[in-house]
Amino acid sequence: MGSAPARYLVFFQYFGTRYSGVMETKSDQALVGVQNYLERAAARLQPSAPVRFHISSRTDSGVHALANAAHLDVQRAPGRAAFSGEQLVRGLNRHLGPEPIRILSAQRVPSTFHARFCALSRTYIYRLLLGCAHGSQIPVFERDLCWAPPGGPLDIAAMREAARLLLGTHDFSTFRSLHAEEQSPVRTLLQLQLQPGPGLLSHHGLHSGLEFWEVTVKSKSFLYRQVRRMVGALVAVGQGRLSPQQVQQLLELKDPRALPPHAMAPASGLFLKSVEYSQADLALPGAPAEEELCGLS
Repeated sequence: MGSAPARYLVFFQYFGTRYSGVMETKSDQALVGVQNYLERAAARLQPSAPVRFHISSRTDSGVHALANAAHLDVQRAPGRAAFSGEQLVRGLNRHLGPEPIRILSAQRVPSTFHARFCALSRTYIYRLLLGCAHGSQIPVFERDLCWAPPGGPLDIAAMREAARLLLGTHDFSTFRSLHAEEQSPVRTLLQLQLQPGPGLLSHHGLHSGLEFWEVTVKSKSFLYRQVRRMVGALVAVGQGRLSPQQVQQLLELKDPRALPPHAMAPASGLFLKSVEYSQADLALPGAPAEEELCGLS
């Protein structure tokens, strides 16, 4: 018998264009999931049992993460001490090699901690690039990292008015994918905000005439493709193809077929910014008694 496994919470980031999404896929596909690479790297740490990454937040192909989260259990051979958080970060990053995936941090957590179910909230950012008459005007270093909607300037005031109508607790059926798994469509939007954002080269004064805007969205959890469909609807408002009142009507219809086909933003501009947890859930217990598993919802 080996020593008991140690559970860790890790935060990691990735460039989503290279992958089929964050979740594991069959290894014979042309594009595989970020999880495939994470678990291959963990296997090279020579654990005494296979390591599985339990990922907090699913992201699709082309969606990026500034900081996704996962928990994993690492069991080492008898007589070998558990990895420190710093050792685990260094070891995983070394074995990830040139892949555009990086472990940002790792810490020991209680065996009852679950990266998905313990999350208090998740925050996404969607990056919009305005001022491009044609896709060829997108700066080289911004390709696959933003969306440049066609058709000239956007009516930001109207978009903000529509965003306010989506805040709070609603049945978001209209804004979930037709192919979403059966689950409650009720979600609570804690934040839906538009503000100017920086470009990678904006501080050098390059690409004058281009404007970057960020849509920040925060909730405990989201429906499948909810963020991209909401952003697409807001851009349609900015283009004058929908009014804020029509967005309200779409929300009240509670029907994913009601959203116009053009009103879904592409994956390339979407970033998972952060996953938030309670410090109480992360604290290692000082006594043998363990707390109940974080609320399953």
